[in-house]
Amino acid sequence: MKRVEVKLSLPVVAPLLDIVKSAADSLQVDLAAPQAMKDIEGEFRDAWNGELLSAQNGDLRTLLALFDSEFFATGVIGFDEENAEAIVRACSAVRLRLRARYLVGLEDEKLESGDVELVQLDEGVRKAFMCYLFLATIQELIIQHLDSSIIES
Repeated sequence: MKRVEVKLSLPVVAPLLDIVKSAADSLQVDLAAPQAMKDIEGEFRDAWNGELLSAQNGDLRTLLALFDSEFFATGVIGFDEENAEAIVRACSAVRLRLRARYLVGLEDEKLESGDVELVQLDEGVRKAFMCYLFLATIQELIIQHLDSSIIES
């Protein structure tokens, strides 16, 4: 099984994890990308949303599990075939939440390119933006270094 391990700087990443955890907590009861199912009857819609929320929460647990006590001892996180897809989805969910709550004033093009003047941002927006980029980097690492068939399955 192919595995990618990445050593991260604890002083840089630790403050971002507070933002990830806060966003993940807010996603426990809300979908990052709510489904518009107005034409579907209530019970079926509720069951469908419940399954989506359960899957999203499982993905978020997988992402947060990367940052366990071993991470704080070594600074290393690892991706493999078993956790890659869930981590990519969880990063997307958190990034969507950050976008909707903290980064509304930034254009999508600037967000994706990283072309933002950090000194011009309020501290909270700056931290959310740095977290947004951090999660994008995790996604890119997984996609670049693990077999693309893992992501496409």
